Amino acid sequence: MFYCCGITDAGVRDHNEDAYLINKRVAARSHKEYKTDVPMITAVADGVAGESSGEVASRIALELLSSIKPSPAVDYRQKIMSIHRVLQKFGISHHTENMQTTICALAVEPDGRAVMINIGDSRMYLFRGGRIKQLSRDQSLVQMLYEQGQISPEERINHARKNVIFPVLGNITEDPEPQIEEIEGGLSHGDIIILCSDGLSDNLTSGEFEDILAMPKKLPQRLSEMVERAISNGSQDNITVVGVTYLEQDK
Repeated sequence: MFYCCGITDAGVRDHNEDAYLINKRVAARSHKEYKTDVPMITAVADGVAGESSGEVASRIALELLSSIKPSPAVDYRQKIMSIHRVLQKFGISHHTENMQTTICALAVEPDGRAVMINIGDSRMYLFRGGRIKQLSRDQSLVQMLYEQGQISPEERINHARKNVIFPVLGNITEDPEPQIEEIEGGLSHGDIIILCSDGLSDNLTSGEFEDILAMPKKLPQRLSEMVERAISNGSQDNITVVGVTYLEQDK
């Protein structure tokens, strides 16, 4: 069994293009928490800023994602590309062409196998043993420049083109390339998976993530602290975060 909670906040903006999915429910405001059995899927989506109807794209994508029942038989890439096609067609038919969204999702199958699905620059982290580790890979220009050795880790944080991302769901000119990977070893008691939009990850250091997650507080309080810290650190974007913990069954 898993305990999941999520928070989304418009931050300093006047509307929210983010949304999250927990237990087949899509939320675009406030916070929710659930206990859920496997199979289960949870996700964060960030409507691409500056594109048409980003908030519509993020919600449609998550509603479609919620219909997936994780199992070894599921072709996750095919499912994600199907969502991509729906968004393309919706945007064209509703005259909101190029409505786009990122997605970062955790799918847990009946046998406990955990799969990460990522398109864009929303992120998945694993908090284990007091340390935070990024599991997803940003699909962005800045990440590419960093991997090529053209910029330093410090330059990556405040690079002038840090908002340039590769094609995401709904892009009408080029298909995305989903990152789909099994989380090695699955999830264990004490682990916390964090899914978040870049409004959070761009404004918290690894040390801040670790300090907040190590607090002796309930998980929703720790997630709220993350959101508040990101805003106080100067976040100019919507902020969404989902936390997932594994609960050992009573014997």
